[in-house]
Amino acid sequence: MTYKLTGKIIEVKGKCGAGHEIGEEIDLTLFAKNSHPKGLKLCPFFMDSIFPYLCTMQFGGQFPWEKDPNAFEMYCPDFETGVKIRVERVPVEEGK
Repeated sequence: MTYKLTGKIIEVKGKCGAGHEIGEEIDLTLFAKNSHPKGLKLCPFFMDSIFPYLCTMQFGGQFPWEKDPNAFEMYCPDFETGVKIRVERVPVEEGK
């Protein structure tokens, strides 16, 4: 199964140094079939903290503590900014 991962910024309590804002949507798909890794447009510090979770979601895993097996939410490691992202995965039909 191939998945597309999409992140949406759902909360910002302070001023994000990377400029992320509520409502911003980011393609977080790590690998698409027959393509190279994609360039991601997420703050590198935030990316570093969620990368293992993205790998899990990209390859079919899930987190038993999340209500939705196809999503997770996480805060940026810079707690002063209070940036929170919701990542969702959607199955992609083979060949598309």
